[in-house]
Amino acid sequence: YRRAKKLFVFDMDSTLIYQEVIELIAAYAGVEEQVHEITERAMNNELDFKESLRERVKLLQGLQVDTLYDEIKQKLEVTKGVPELCKFLHKKNCKLAVLSGGFIQFAGFIKDQLGLDFCKANLLEVDTDGKLTGKTLGAIVDGQCKSETLLQLCNDYNVPVEASCMVGDGGNDLPAMATAGFGIAWNAKPKVQKAAPCKLNTKSMTDILYILGYTDDEIYNRQ
Repeated sequence: YRRAKKLFVFDMDSTLIYQEVIELIAAYAGVEEQVHEITERAMNNELDFKESLRERVKLLQGLQVDTLYDEIKQKLEVTKGVPELCKFLHKKNCKLAVLSGGFIQFAGFIKDQLGLDFCKANLLEVDTDGKLTGKTLGAIVDGQCKSETLLQLCNDYNVPVEASCMVGDGGNDLPAMATAGFGIAWNAKPKVQKAAPCKLNTKSMTDILYILGYTDDEIYNRQ
């Protein structure tokens, strides 16, 4: 039944990529430690995600963004096995999406890099001088939003909910994991691993294909 999955939804930070983008931005603002601490607590489900995001974004106020986004995009490192996984799943006619509690400038970039079908993330507000205001625009992409968006994507792509799969590492990914037909905690925080339907702690994301029931011969096209 796992092989029948037709929609895969991924978290971005510490899932599709190795880094937490907000911490990369925080390094430029000199508030990396404070932001890291709040991120850890949020991912461990110790803090409300919306509140934690507001707190972290507030610390970035006044940061000039003109060349910042491009510099950070250069630093983003896609997790091992992700391009191969996406290619394989697309060949199986699966739809792939990234839903991120991070920021659309970077989620959109990763979507394009990997050829994904959809992305949704938060938007950082920038003032007329090109500086971060310390706020986001629009509704925050939190756990509930990820869950609701997954259901919307199932509807849009005409995929039964049981044929969907959510992959993520944080507490804010758990609602979508519970909503989806299958959920995989990828190198996740301990509390998330305990609560998730399935956990995978390996180096390469192509290992997800084994969980879905594919063999080496199928994965590496050796039939």
